[in-house]
Amino acid sequence: MKTPGLLAAAFRGITLCSIAFSLFSGFAYGQDSRPLTEDDFYKLVTVPVPDGVPLEVGGLAVMPDGRVGVSTRRGDVYVIQNPYGNGQAHFTRFATGLHEPLGLAYKNGNFYLSQRGELTRLRDTDGDGRADEYEALTRWPLDGNYHEYSYGPEWLPNGDMLITLNLAWIGRGASLSKWRGWMLKYNEKGEVTPYATGLRSPAGYAVTRSGDIFYAENQGDWVGSGRITHLEKGDFAGNPSGLRWSGEPGSPVKLKVSDIPDTGEPMFNVAKKVPGLKPPAVWFPHSLMGISTSDIVEDTTGGGFGPFQGQLFVGDQGHSKVMRVFLEKVNGKYQGACFAFREGMASGVLRMAWGLDGSMFVGQTSRGWSATGKSAFALQRVVWTGKMPFEIKAVRAMPDGFELEFTQPVDTKTASDAGAYSVTNFTYRYHHFYGSPIQDSKPCTIRGVIVSPDGLKARLAVDGLKEGYIHEVLAPGVKSAQNLPLLHTASYYTLNAIPAGERLAIAAPAASAHAGHSGKMTGGNGGNGSSGTTKLVNNTAKTNAAAPAAKRITAMPEGWGGKVDQTINVGTLPGLKFDRTSLTVKAGSKIKVVFNNNDDMLHNFVVVLPGTAVEVGDMAIKMGLNGPQQNYIPNTPKVLYHSAVLQPESSEAIYFEAPSKPGEYTYVCTMPGHAYVMQGTLKVVKE
Repeated sequence: MKTPGLLAAAFRGITLCSIAFSLFSGFAYGQDSRPLTEDDFYKLVTVPVPDGVPLEVGGLAVMPDGRVGVSTRRGDVYVIQNPYGNGQAHFTRFATGLHEPLGLAYKNGNFYLSQRGELTRLRDTDGDGRADEYEALTRWPLDGNYHEYSYGPEWLPNGDMLITLNLAWIGRGASLSKWRGWMLKYNEKGEVTPYATGLRSPAGYAVTRSGDIFYAENQGDWVGSGRITHLEKGDFAGNPSGLRWSGEPGSPVKLKVSDIPDTGEPMFNVAKKVPGLKPPAVWFPHSLMGISTSDIVEDTTGGGFGPFQGQLFVGDQGHSKVMRVFLEKVNGKYQGACFAFREGMASGVLRMAWGLDGSMFVGQTSRGWSATGKSAFALQRVVWTGKMPFEIKAVRAMPDGFELEFTQPVDTKTASDAGAYSVTNFTYRYHHFYGSPIQDSKPCTIRGVIVSPDGLKARLAVDGLKEGYIHEVLAPGVKSAQNLPLLHTASYYTLNAIPAGERLAIAAPAASAHAGHSGKMTGGNGGNGSSGTTKLVNNTAKTNAAAPAAKRITAMPEGWGGKVDQTINVGTLPGLKFDRTSLTVKAGSKIKVVFNNNDDMLHNFVVVLPGTAVEVGDMAIKMGLNGPQQNYIPNTPKVLYHSAVLQPESSEAIYFEAPSKPGEYTYVCTMPGHAYVMQGTLKVVKE
């Protein structure tokens, strides 16, 4: 799991609610023309949890008879009878006293789970429904750092088990005890062997029906954004801390820490120079698709969960949502696209598992790992209603662009218009800093579109493709044959390799031709440049769009005579909190705020008009690809003053005159989603 302090709102800007018509795929929707939403197609059903059961889900395992096992972060394992909603669910505590188990598996009548320092088998030998034997199958050392989480196990087809070990956190990821930052394999003989490293916070991983292993990673040091990586034995996935143990007997990884350059080049480029470094199969652009990737499950329901059989679903703990992934192999390597799927979970999504009825159980928790969902924990089911959503089902790489496959036939007129789409590519830095801003973002030219005769596919001829880059592929103008907009218009394709093959015979458009709109929202006015000795202006007045007032001033204004009326120090705490919840200043006084980011993730400090914190936060989310370059400061007079987005363990001083009008203003972090809880009150009083 990611370090404490995770939160973000689901990216509403890439979710397009469509207008319902009277008939949709054979289903009547009435005459109210209400917008279609995710809930029309995938319902959330909450499993009621009894009072006194803190079900902070760490692991999920569906048993052959339909019961569900749940391990909790507080050290218990519960077995839930009748969890499907056709009667009262019944909870039995099967085991207790465990050390924060963050995984659970079931086989042949026994539960298996990872505790902080061991892989444990739980047995009920007398048949009373409670474990009476706790067997340590293997142990690993602990340093005692709070961030040394352990995950799993996951079964391999041959009966072996996989375990992953989180890095410690000391202001950066660190492997303080042996094999931290590694995936390990345990076999029936009790042997433990290292499998791969470069892992930072590998909370989620899965073994597909084909035997392939994918693991999910969170933004952090050496990790520009969330991602999933196809792991094979001997792979190095990017974070160098685990390479401390590469010289140990049995290590399949031969790289050393000194072999990894810290230049800030894209990871794809560095991988060309460092054999063994494995680029991700799919990137999840930070805040656009989530901030805290968690579990991975493959759709093995045989159509019981809708049209996405064989695709992967990936949870996001901070955004309280589930995303979807289409994968393909090009030149023998995995790559593919991610899509929004279902948001609005009650708490932070950590675990997912398939019920016997084809529904998806979603185990959730947020204590210390703040999430969009307001509940401290929850167990919910995502249930397909049987109605077919109009979605981009898949995006495939082509020699000269992309092929989009839809879940329903499209309207040929709208889908054939290049202006109905846009493609933009970008990348991230690979370096020791926490996360990365979006790098080298450039629009691509769409030369033309060809729609298949059955209306289910649209092939885009695109100029400007770049290997190793993420490609944002938007289709906001495409309608279905029944004139319905897409439920979600955005996809993000990680193009590790451009396939060979035949190119479309489409000439480049004339200079004046419309080659696809960008679909981007404009960003803020103070994100990058309004600093230094810019003249201070009273920002409570209406901002002049042509000459916006300075909102980020990092040097004392000359007219202040070298003095401030008040210096305020504000820091951050884990769990998306400022270390001070209230500040008091005099109206019109000269203020210096020193903002210290003590947390392990990115934050900023933004003062906004009373009652506008969430509104401004939503504006920041909708900035899309422009957000990182502009410090997630939207262009609105509701923002009064702000800092830059700060890396962990860094600080910045800003100067401003307090508003002349007394009242209770708000200071807030506008990193996507943080504004929902990361707030404080700036009390402006009369002189």
